[in-house]
Amino acid sequence: MSLDTARRVLKIEAQAINDVLARLDGSFERAVELLFACQGRVVLSGMGKSGLVARKISATLSSTGTPSFFLHPAEALHGDLGMLARGDAVMAVSYGGETQEIIALLEALKRLEIPLVTLTGKTKSTLGEASDVALDVSVREEACPMNLAPTASTTVAMAVGDALAVSLLERRGFQSDDFAALHPAGSLGKKLLRVENLMHAGGALPRVALDTPMPDVFHEMSAKKLGMTTVTHADGRLAGIVTDGDLRRLMEKHRGAVLEMRAGDGMTQNPQTIGPHILASEALNLMEKRKITSIVVVDEAGAVLGVVHLHDLWTLELI
Repeated sequence: MSLDTARRVLKIEAQAINDVLARLDGSFERAVELLFACQGRVVLSGMGKSGLVARKISATLSSTGTPSFFLHPAEALHGDLGMLARGDAVMAVSYGGETQEIIALLEALKRLEIPLVTLTGKTKSTLGEASDVALDVSVREEACPMNLAPTASTTVAMAVGDALAVSLLERRGFQSDDFAALHPAGSLGKKLLRVENLMHAGGALPRVALDTPMPDVFHEMSAKKLGMTTVTHADGRLAGIVTDGDLRRLMEKHRGAVLEMRAGDGMTQNPQTIGPHILASEALNLMEKRKITSIVVVDEAGAVLGVVHLHDLWTLELI
């Protein structure tokens, strides 16, 4: 029984989205142009369930490069109207288009010359007629068996809001770097984190010269606790690396003579390197594929910038 209900609800909501897809026309393009031209914030507003949809659309806009916030229309009438300013744009969500609290804001919007985009199921309603652009988000029926509870209509409004947000994202040329800057925490931010933000650099970078005596190489590796050290030319370019594995192999082959060697005698030449702007997730995939625990970060000239360790990436839970 429950499965039958679920299938019916999803079928109705899917059909409602297909219906609005078929109705998309130039009004959607005008809405995108109007919102893209906004020099201030895109202010979302709505009452009840429509207000919840408006909050979600506002959050999506803000996270994809369009500054936005939600303004409760009733609170606006009791002092919060001052949150609006010239240069802003308002997007209202009202299925019936007769939400009195939003209608009461129209005079202020006209006075401040704030454009209005409305998502409504009644484009010939008071709000629809008063809007600069009214987007038709009407549905044939709600998924509620009594055709009362907002279900298909809220799904469609939210989907159209997503379509507007993504269209604006593309118009702004919003890239993964911008997305990472707005999502520094959580799994999204972690997946978009660059190795330059994770690498051991400066005083934490293990580094020795080609002619560094092997006992000093041991000391540097022990002090920096990464199980390796970079070996650099005098100009800072990478010459090679010395790892715990390299030392074990040298001890097996040369025994006590290792202490008389220099870093350049025991290093691995041409190790795997990456640039500083590589995604942390890409670095993790590369290290696991190559079965290495550390990777050196270099600039375009081959100068050493830092070292990323596998454990640093594992702790980000990138998998």
